[in-house]
Amino acid sequence: MHRRSKKKFRFLRILLLLIMIVCLIPVGQAYYLSFQHEKQQEKLRNRVAKSTEIKDPEKESLKDSKISEKLENLYKENNDLIGWLTITGTKIDYPVMQCEDDEYYLHHSFYKEKDKYGCLYVRSMADTNTPGTNFIIYGHNMRDGSMFGTLDDYRSESFYKEHTLISFSTLYEERTYEILSVFSSQIQDENAFPYYQFYQADTQEEFQYFYNNIKKISLYDTEITAEFGDTFLTLSTCSNDTEDGRFVVVAKRRKSEK
Repeated sequence: MHRRSKKKFRFLRILLLLIMIVCLIPVGQAYYLSFQHEKQQEKLRNRVAKSTEIKDPEKESLKDSKISEKLENLYKENNDLIGWLTITGTKIDYPVMQCEDDEYYLHHSFYKEKDKYGCLYVRSMADTNTPGTNFIIYGHNMRDGSMFGTLDDYRSESFYKEHTLISFSTLYEERTYEILSVFSSQIQDENAFPYYQFYQADTQEEFQYFYNNIKKISLYDTEITAEFGDTFLTLSTCSNDTEDGRFVVVAKRRKSEK
């Protein structure tokens, strides 16, 4: 009887061990994929000769049409590259892509390999060199904080106050933006403000419609204002708050750069 109990106990231990191993496999896979992704991104960052400091806006514009040395090598490797986005002090320090298929870089890396992390990207209709009033960049909200996972931190006003600027380097110039609105939205909610449909304000009325709405629904007052003629950079990612939710950060380009 005692021997039978020992065998049963040994069997249960082995069974529990197997269950633990099976449960840990997905965790290990997720960690490995995250590690590999960060390794690839670091490789890209190392190839971009850039300063982590915000430059003097008066000196940021590249007056000729030559691709900046900073992005030239990466562009030669993949000419879908249209810029580089950085928020100093966060994980956001990535290339921004564009191609005819708006869904492509949701599921592919810079090297055009299948990748659940995807890339930051803009829609095919966006004009990078002469952007309209609102330039929108999309990216995944990853649980490990990569891609646009860090945007969630802007729910905290104290975090915002320490990370108020966004740097976007196109192939031809450096642009700096000041964050003016942070909000949650829902794509399927007919009462939600459709920020993703706004690209160009040709009149004062159209501008005020966008500006008034993003200020009204902002989680807090950034005290940054805008006027007709200003241009915006919008960062959009998924939100887990609601079904089809979005978390959005809108920033205004510094006037001295125009």
